[in-house]
Amino acid sequence: MDIHTTSITRYPLFRRGKVRDVYDLGDKLMLVASDRISAFDVVMNETVPDKGALLTSISKHWFETLGDVTPHHLLSTETSDVEGLTSEEHVMLAGRTMIVKKTVPLPVECVVRGYLAGSGWREYQTSQSVCGIRLPDGLQESSQLPEPIFTPATKAESGHDENISAETAASVVGQDTLDHIRRISLALYGAAATAVAAKGLILADTKFEFGVLEDGRIILIDEALTPDSSRYWLESEYAPGKPQHNFDKQILRDWLESTNWNKQPPPPSLPLAVIAGTRDKYVEAYERILGRDWTS
Repeated sequence: MDIHTTSITRYPLFRRGKVRDVYDLGDKLMLVASDRISAFDVVMNETVPDKGALLTSISKHWFETLGDVTPHHLLSTETSDVEGLTSEEHVMLAGRTMIVKKTVPLPVECVVRGYLAGSGWREYQTSQSVCGIRLPDGLQESSQLPEPIFTPATKAESGHDENISAETAASVVGQDTLDHIRRISLALYGAAATAVAAKGLILADTKFEFGVLEDGRIILIDEALTPDSSRYWLESEYAPGKPQHNFDKQILRDWLESTNWNKQPPPPSLPLAVIAGTRDKYVEAYERILGRDWTS
């Protein structure tokens, strides 16, 4: 079942993002990963089959794998743990749902980069630094950094997040909090990068989000190390000096760039081949990260 937009009878919609519909269960939240896909900050009209379930499965894997590094918000992925759903809603939500703890999200994205790509590469070309961190001379696009770096960003409700310096981030969340989430983010990145290296993957960069519980504890929230929040590269094809093979929606972006679309709503209709090619990338990411076949 492909799901573009969800509607639940019993529980109010807390927030609808580009991909996730979030429902308020009272003392918990229910995060539902739809099959929506966006590009250039615009949600497409078509869905990518199984995308929501693939993202949910990958996040669940990482929350369980990295639970000894930091506490997280995931309580369950079983819709049977949610009271009052209709049988149709159980079917719609199956495989794409996370029941999570409520927190107050920290207003910064915690980005960790082990390689120079994306906005980090663009910034390096103009300033030889990323988020105020000075880097060595002579790095190329996709170069491995001497050590992973923590580069915070603003959390944008719409549009792109913007890289900020550690000093700016500290002014937003406080120095002690920033020191804590920097340490945890680097530890999470290191553990995940080591885990996927054994599977022939490079974790080039990723972003984490954290939230504060009522008792003041800070925990990992949102998604974890999915292709939507991370750059995974094939180690066997890695070659610095150029963009790398990504497990994301680059096929979609490339096709959109080939059209005359102005990157404003409404988006153009997607060809079936673009949808299928995008789905294949998410499936490949799932199978490589988890080490098992995807069966929808």
